[in-house]
Amino acid sequence: MIDVIKAGALLLLFSACAAFAQIFPEDRDLFVNDYADLLADAQERDLRETLEAFYEARQIEFTVLTIDQMSDYGHQGSIESFATDLFNTWGIGDAQRNDGLLLLVSHLDRELRIEVGAGYGDSLNGPMQRIINKKIVPYFRLDDYPKGISAGVDEVIYQVAGRYPGEYDLSGLGHAINQVKRGFSSIISLFGAWLLILLIPLIPFGRRWYKRWQRNRARRCPVDGSRMHRYLEETEDEKLSTGQQLEERLKSIDHDVWYCDQCDHITIESYPTKPKIYGACGNCNYRTLEGRSLVTAMPSTSQTGQKTITWTCHNCKDVNVEHRVIPMTPPRSASFSSSSSRSSSSSSRSSSRGGGRSSGGGASGKW
Repeated sequence: MIDVIKAGALLLLFSACAAFAQIFPEDRDLFVNDYADLLADAQERDLRETLEAFYEARQIEFTVLTIDQMSDYGHQGSIESFATDLFNTWGIGDAQRNDGLLLLVSHLDRELRIEVGAGYGDSLNGPMQRIINKKIVPYFRLDDYPKGISAGVDEVIYQVAGRYPGEYDLSGLGHAINQVKRGFSSIISLFGAWLLILLIPLIPFGRRWYKRWQRNRARRCPVDGSRMHRYLEETEDEKLSTGQQLEERLKSIDHDVWYCDQCDHITIESYPTKPKIYGACGNCNYRTLEGRSLVTAMPSTSQTGQKTITWTCHNCKDVNVEHRVIPMTPPRSASFSSSSSRSSSSSSRSSSRGGGRSSGGGASGKW
């Protein structure tokens, strides 16, 4: 009886451990597994070609993996432990040299990791950190993930191979010439960046000045060519309709009234204001229409929601009620599933890895 109880307890313990066991994304492709769907098809294809060319030239497995978040795989710890365990589970790199490389991006966690094989020791920790801080994170903070990933991959390859993608077969002289060209390009880019930094604060000022000049410049009467004058704000209302006066009170439209002393011609110019709170009424055509929204049913992953918008015109008092459907909330795994199938269908070769391991070397970053 005691043996039966012990066996049952062991079975329950084993079941509990299995339930909380770490799982990982499926290793569908040797080079690119974009499960967070951060790359367009063409970008993913170009990235895969870059990593394939690197493998052909140096026989080094370099894998890019994007995921939505680590908690989707039951992981609640650090990205470092997740990346190391995943690296070793997948077996990235050659089993003898342990020279594999992994760029992991956890999109919703806003964390990334470059994990390197045990064969590099800690020699790449510093360079990988600089690549993350200077080449990848600046793009990620702008939500430009394709450029950040591409720039990071190019720099990692250069750090490991001593050549940028496409330069593996260059002679020493050719490589030196490219380095000089790249240096000049960096200087020009830096100069351009500083010039842009100096000019950017002037752009809004220039736009405001130009708009003010356009609005205040002298007008000529379209009837007799005489110089026109503008009414003051305090005296222009008598030339405006009731709807136009209301637009000004609601601050939805600002009207300028120009008049000609010689022939009494009147020109009214209208300037929409910001923010655009009021819309144009379909009944009276004045920008005096206000909408108020009320959600009557919240959407879920299984059914749509609904909201009611009541449109009221402050000028003609016209009222319209509109009912709109709120789309269903997509399940969290939707992007993962679609990305998985796309990666599977576009995979250029089977994920037959070399069984490499990592001892935790590399670097991490956040944005």
